[in-house]
Formats: sequence, structure tokens, C-alpha cells
Amino acid sequence: MSLKEYYELLKVGLTDGESKVYLALSELGSSTVGPIVKKSRVAYSNIYDILNRLIEKGIVSFVIKSKTKYFQAASPKNLLVYLENKEKEINSQKEDLKKILPKIEKMQESFVSQEAEVFLGKKGLRTAYEKILGMSTKKDVVFFSYLYDEKYAEEADLFYHSIQEISRKATIKGIANKSYKKSWFAKKAKFLNTKFIDYPIPGNIDVFRDMVFIVSWHPEVVGILIKSKSIANSFKNYINEVWDKTK
Repeated sequence: MSLKEYYELLKVGLTDGESKVYLALSELGSSTVGPIVKKSRVAYSNIYDILNRLIEKGIVSFVIKSKTKYFQAASPKNLLVYLENKEKEINSQKEDLKKILPKIEKMQESFVSQEAEVFLGKKGLRTAYEKILGMSTKKDVVFFSYLYDEKYAEEADLFYHSIQEISRKATIKGIANKSYKKSWFAKKAKFLNTKFIDYPIPGNIDVFRDMVFIVSWHPEVVGILIKSKSIANSFKNYINEVWDKTK
């Protein structure tokens, strides 16, 4: 059996066993099952199933002589007919698929995709912010709430200072407790549109498109990124409302 022809038959869609049996029959001519098994080296338990599939594809035929079946490979031209029929079937399936695609798309639109990821340490936070803001443009708005605390203030300021090149791509708008006015970063980062409030802040939260990033700075640095349109919209609405009511 030529390996070149074997691999070519695999390319046109025949299975390993079908390729071996067809090539064996091409060399044997008309043959009973025994010599086909020996020549093709396929398992005897599989030979009839393989032969029947080749017959259905129109590339093997058989005759009965003295109550014994003799199988024979059809002309190689029948392989072209097989491919043409396969192509017609694929084209028909494409047309059927095109008809139902709009319905499937509507089903997917109605399904709300939600997922969450956890990021550890400052390296993890940077990875998360690169993921969140890497796709941002000047037209985008990032909403945030920030809870300033002396326990982690310096560490957080240094971190946010280090990722300014990521943060400056979008408009950043948010709220913070009044203690944040003491932060050297808050004073320096003029691109932050911050309003200071004197009532409870929900936490250190960034909201961008359908993503909500919740950060805990103490006792360990941990970030949880949630992808949920409904949760993101809830935080956006809250921050916007507080922003509008704060002078």
C-alpha cells in the first residue's frame, strides 16, 4: 500500500480503515473478505462495516458468485463523484444553517453571560487592569469608588501611580471618601474626576463596560473581576447618582 495514496484518501474524507480497504481492493481486484483483511491489515471484526460504508459512498461494489460475495473497488473517478456529492451536501447544510442562525443569535442575546476571576498580589492587579483597560478608548468612561484608609494608602497610591499609562486611555469618573484628599496621588492625578463624600463608600470598585473589579488592599491584596452587565449597570447607576448629587 502506497503511503502517498493512503494520505490523499484521508484528505478527501475517508477514514483510516476505509482508505486501507479501498487501496487493498485496488490492488487485489475482485476479492472475498479474507484476502482484503490480510492485505489491508484491518481487524476482521470491522471489515464488513467498512465495506458497507464504502459501498454507500459509491466507491466499492460487489457481486455474488456461488453464494459468496466478491468485492471490488470502483473506478477512481467515483472518488470525484463522492467528493462532489459531499460538497453538495455541505452546501445544503450551509443553507439550512443560514436559515436558523438569526434564531440562534437571538437565543444567545437573551442569555446573560456572567463569569468571575480572582487576581492575587499587585502583579495580579496590574494584569487585571491591563485586561480591563487595555481595550479602552477616549470615548469610554471608567467609574470608580475608592475607600481611602491609612493601612494601605501609601501602597495603593504607589500602585495606581505605576499604572497611569493604562488608566489615562479612558475618562475616569468616581467617588471617594473625604480622607482621600490627603493622598498625594489624588492631588497629582488630575485625570481623575473625583468627588469626595462624607458617607459610607461601598469599597474599592472599578466599573468598565460590563466588568466590575473589586479590590481588597488589606490584609492581603486581592482583586475579583466580575463580568456581568446587570451588576456593572447597578454600580454605574449608583456612582452616577452620587456624583450628580455631590457638589
